[in-house]
Amino acid sequence: MQIIRDIATLHRAVSALKQGGKSVALVPTMGALHDGHLSLVRMARRVADHVVVSIFVNPTQFGPNEDFAAYPRDEARDAALLVEEKAALLWAPDVSVMYPEGHSTHIEVAELGADYCGAARPGHFDGVATVVAKLLNQVRPDIALFGEKDWQQLAIIRRMARDLDFGLDILGAPIARDADGLALSSRNAYLTKEQRAAAAAFPKALKAAAAAIASGADVAEALAEAKAAIVAGGFDSVDYVALADANSLERLTVLRQPARLLAAARMGKTRLIDNLAVG
Repeated sequence: MQIIRDIATLHRAVSALKQGGKSVALVPTMGALHDGHLSLVRMARRVADHVVVSIFVNPTQFGPNEDFAAYPRDEARDAALLVEEKAALLWAPDVSVMYPEGHSTHIEVAELGADYCGAARPGHFDGVATVVAKLLNQVRPDIALFGEKDWQQLAIIRRMARDLDFGLDILGAPIARDADGLALSSRNAYLTKEQRAAAAAFPKALKAAAAAIASGADVAEALAEAKAAIVAGGFDSVDYVALADANSLERLTVLRQPARLLAAARMGKTRLIDNLAVG
């Protein structure tokens, strides 16, 4: 597996991968790879001839009081995992390559980024959209894959690709979970042993709410019960639990299809997100 850090070399390497009409899939990550990321790589291998994985901890999607400096980084471990998964290329630029001196252009996300995580993390999705657009232009893949755990992000990237005519397929991969239901996340590493055990209350509450809503329960009551259960389970606060249209992300007060239950909660300094299809 090649590890590449400059754009000119990247373009030559991707062009070589595409010779003979071969297809390339991109899996963008911020590193600290876990089984959820690796499931994306495996899916990418099924849908394309070659897989490129990017690792870049993007400063523009972190707020001033967030965990950019503390975000886990271990490129050597990540690279070893990608070799095992038969990735063809690791694109690992540093900040000066992604945002060279004088860089002044960014993508502004409108209504899809205003609510949920966008409300809790102002400017976050502008940073996400900008770096994903740059990665897509740098790698020029035929397909890009993103996990469904951040459903709002996936919806925004799909809209951006359509609005800006990127001309590639954006695929979502099912959420990878631990045995107790907690969605895999690089930030799970922040949790203490006791916090990690308590965190299972999060997906359990969402599963109960999704089942209740699908069975005809009042949406507002089901969401309130989910919030209470999450806090009772050991979380310090809940940013949101909402029923949303799966495509437009419009908040729903009654169930209509397709629908998604979206949630974010905080335990200590750790903020976790999750979502479930409803119905």
